[in-house]
Amino acid sequence: MGGNAPGNGRPQPESGTESAAAADLARIVTSAQRLGVELDEVEALQWLTAVALARDNHDVVMNMGAGVFGHKVTMLDFSDRDLAWFREIGDLVGLPDLDDVETALALSGSAAQSKVQTYPGDCDYFERVNIKAATRADACARLGEVMRAKAMDAAVSETSRLVEVKFGTVATDMVRDGDLVTAGSPISWSPGEIADGRIVATTPSGEPCAVTWQEAAADPGWCKLDWVVADPVRRKVSKASNMLDVTWEAPDGSIVPLDGYLDPYFQEVYLEADSVPLFTKLVDELAGDALDGYVEALEGEIRKYVGGDRPNYGKAAKRMYNIFRLNGSYEEAAWLRELFDEPTAVLYQVGAVVGTLDEASRHDEGMARTTMLATLDELILAVVRTLDGDAELEVVRNLLHLRAAITDGRDLDTVDGDDAAEAARARLAEIVNDFFLDKLRGLPAIADYMDHVATAETGPA
Repeated sequence: MGGNAPGNGRPQPESGTESAAAADLARIVTSAQRLGVELDEVEALQWLTAVALARDNHDVVMNMGAGVFGHKVTMLDFSDRDLAWFREIGDLVGLPDLDDVETALALSGSAAQSKVQTYPGDCDYFERVNIKAATRADACARLGEVMRAKAMDAAVSETSRLVEVKFGTVATDMVRDGDLVTAGSPISWSPGEIADGRIVATTPSGEPCAVTWQEAAADPGWCKLDWVVADPVRRKVSKASNMLDVTWEAPDGSIVPLDGYLDPYFQEVYLEADSVPLFTKLVDELAGDALDGYVEALEGEIRKYVGGDRPNYGKAAKRMYNIFRLNGSYEEAAWLRELFDEPTAVLYQVGAVVGTLDEASRHDEGMARTTMLATLDELILAVVRTLDGDAELEVVRNLLHLRAAITDGRDLDTVDGDDAAEAARARLAEIVNDFFLDKLRGLPAIADYMDHVATAETGPA
């Protein structure tokens, strides 16, 4: 990794030993005491030891009892406690295996780090989709058929609503709902537009124009499907998304990513052992420097989140954690694990779920409002347990306004409803940002790393 990666320049105990883990833990304890962070020393030591020893294991490991697999370090953070629930949602969001379509569905993001992030706001999925076809054009067309069939079949149920699908790349600038969409951007489809098979828009000069689903299939680009899901048993509402990494397998066996890039596998937990053959076939196509490319991409995102006018240090922290646990910066990774479990960090997920409730309220024909209200009640309790003073009053007041709007069945496009959800999200984001900035800066190695990434050159001189 880069010369300014955490850990460089200081003496390192021999990796893979309990003494190395104990030395890292001692430094973490000192920082935690100084910054007022609650630390589970036993759990932290167990993780530090396990992640160091993981270097000596195979790159990909399987949990035989649960039937899931993934990168050895990723698997240390996954709990199979809610595996049945994740597989149930996976049936909703995943594309089917067909004679000419192979798939491998995985959890990603906070859902794949359930031992670390105990209150995930979303159910993020990642699916490898390999299409066998005579030509690339045939593979693109087949992808369009399969995605549209999934969107139409899973658009509405008693407990879920399809919100949006990303499919296709804008060929020329166009205006949709008064907003300019520039060429090269992904095309966003509403359920109604998918059913119609076309998007109606205008050119920047005001002339009518349209994009058909078949035209979008010619250049699929970034493919993603988003739902809102209500779980009456767990009394929660969450977003469920499925990002696709699509490849074309030609008759000669060569494999080509349709978007030009084959994603690495360093943060996914694959849900079915039957996916191993496809996973292995695709991973064999990865370049030898895939890890370096993965870190470089994450550092680009960190640079975006720690700079600019709207920093997001919570998102930066999550991406730094993914880097640190893979590049051997275990002390810094363990510190971030502890931050994710702090009460204030829980508000990061609260803000995400507020947005989900807002979305669910706009697509709730038949969805259980009781589940939405139960979710909101849990969020209010989380805020009361975490905040105090004016901040608590401000956030709770907005959440109660949102609750009243949902209870009354009011259209949240009204000013009052919109303001309540947005105000709560904005205030929570501000509180979480301040928390993460303070704690990240509190560990000198992470502070130095953020400064390095923020000022690093991003391209050739």
